[in-house]
Amino acid sequence: MDLGLADAAAVVVGGGRGMGLATARCLADDGARVAVVARSADDLDRAVDDLTRRGSPDALGLVADIGDEARVRDVFAELGARWGGELNILVNAVGPDVQGTFDELDDRQWQQAIDQGAMGMVHCVRAALPLLRTAGWARIVNFSAHSTQRQSPTLVAYTAAKAMVTSVSKNLSLLLAPEEILVNVLSPGSIASEALVGWARSVGVDGSDPYALMAGIAEHFGHPAHLPRAGLPSEIGPVAAFLASPRNSYMTGADINVDGGSDFT
Repeated sequence: MDLGLADAAAVVVGGGRGMGLATARCLADDGARVAVVARSADDLDRAVDDLTRRGSPDALGLVADIGDEARVRDVFAELGARWGGELNILVNAVGPDVQGTFDELDDRQWQQAIDQGAMGMVHCVRAALPLLRTAGWARIVNFSAHSTQRQSPTLVAYTAAKAMVTSVSKNLSLLLAPEEILVNVLSPGSIASEALVGWARSVGVDGSDPYALMAGIAEHFGHPAHLPRAGLPSEIGPVAAFLASPRNSYMTGADINVDGGSDFT
């Protein structure tokens, strides 16, 4: 499907690997100019090489810790200068790396989860809005998580941060609707990301096998999907790309589950 992204200017925050990179690839495949933002320069170098091979004009990578608002402002100022002051697409695909039960987490870990998982998104939207408002059309896609709907005791801080992402995104969709800037949330389920595969390995589960991975999730978390396997990052990218495209012309304020059916019960 032609998503109408030729020459569109897109930023994928957290685009160096995993679901963010899968999204950046889909945008590049459709002809968008794609910038990826991440903390790892090595990840960014590999991502930019990949996006360039896919034909993305002017693909670039920018190193940033999105918890640092000043650095985020600099990133979007650089993009504005490079791309004529306009931005069509902002995708925020960063999640916090904090696990533990309520009894185990201290204040520092709670703050880390909120800073990584929610305030980074706030910083990026705040810095991007002037560029998005200048463009002829604009979309924001923020990644939340299905764990906001199905709780896991060890993900209490992660889920709280993602719930903030969902709530702020819905409020933004209301605020920006008169300007026809569409804001949507994508909530992945159990996706074979590096983090989830690493967890599987730590408990003796073969994370490279999506079926074994889902069996491990069912055993350890009690949250199997109706489909008998975990999802892949490549199955998230096309959904995010559609939400970010002009083909999505009348959906805003939605929270889209891509979770193998795990929200049915």
